[in-house]
Amino acid sequence: MGTHLASLHQLEVNVRTKASPETGLPTPVTRRAEEITASFRRFGPLVVDWPHKAESKSYFPPKGYAFLLFQDESSVQQLIDACIQDDDKLYLCVSSPTIKDKPVQIRPWRLSDADFVLDASLPLDPRKTVFVGGVPRPLKAVELAMIMDRLYGGVCYAGIDTDPELKYPKGAGRVAFSNQQSYIAAISARFVQLQHGDIDKRVEVKPYVLDDQMCDECQGARCGGKFAPFFCANVTCLQYYCEHCWQTIHSRPGREFHKPLVKEGADRPRTVPFRSPWRWHREPGWCLTNK
Repeated sequence: MGTHLASLHQLEVNVRTKASPETGLPTPVTRRAEEITASFRRFGPLVVDWPHKAESKSYFPPKGYAFLLFQDESSVQQLIDACIQDDDKLYLCVSSPTIKDKPVQIRPWRLSDADFVLDASLPLDPRKTVFVGGVPRPLKAVELAMIMDRLYGGVCYAGIDTDPELKYPKGAGRVAFSNQQSYIAAISARFVQLQHGDIDKRVEVKPYVLDDQMCDECQGARCGGKFAPFFCANVTCLQYYCEHCWQTIHSRPGREFHKPLVKEGADRPRTVPFRSPWRWHREPGWCLTNK
């Protein structure tokens, strides 16, 4: 093994179930990834990945952590059994030619950790759902649900967004509320302090924006039956609008400074400027430009 393992301090561990597609890392597999693979191959077949690996073409995890994706759950259990436990944290000692027995933190991540239903008797309403950005990757859905329920009440579901192929957490989540009061309280706060164990981070909360909603004003009558591109997150509105109805409603006194939200990639809502005298059109990827 090379010297690159010396800078590694954390590994997220995931299980890829046999029912999932057998997809590997983008080729060519880098030499540094192979070094990490060689260190953990004794536990079973696995692949090594880290955020934006393909785009950055980085040879080693730039932030010092990587994801190990095992094919079998038994491999994860073997890895956990080989770890040293210290203050509720798991560590495995990894060696290289330049360093011996370096403790590397292991954070197991089960696919079931991505979703948690707090109250199965309540239907999930996407219009009472918020997007939570910047969620720390170790945080599980059940922990996110409990934090938000303690702060605002009425939580019925929480989910952690995961990579569509490799299933590791992407650092964002969704929380559904059972009542409008809790939903409005959450989006009005705009930011929330996520505190759990050694996690203490301020994250942003926005309405979860859908891309298949009709205009709440005209029900598609003024936009040719097309889905509404804009959502107004101001608590006096909380509605979807087509371009025509947005201009009509938001030309009224007190509403001219409302800003529309549009849906971006990975379900991330984004605020865009809007001025009624301009003509706006939607480009691919929900990027709005004036013309």
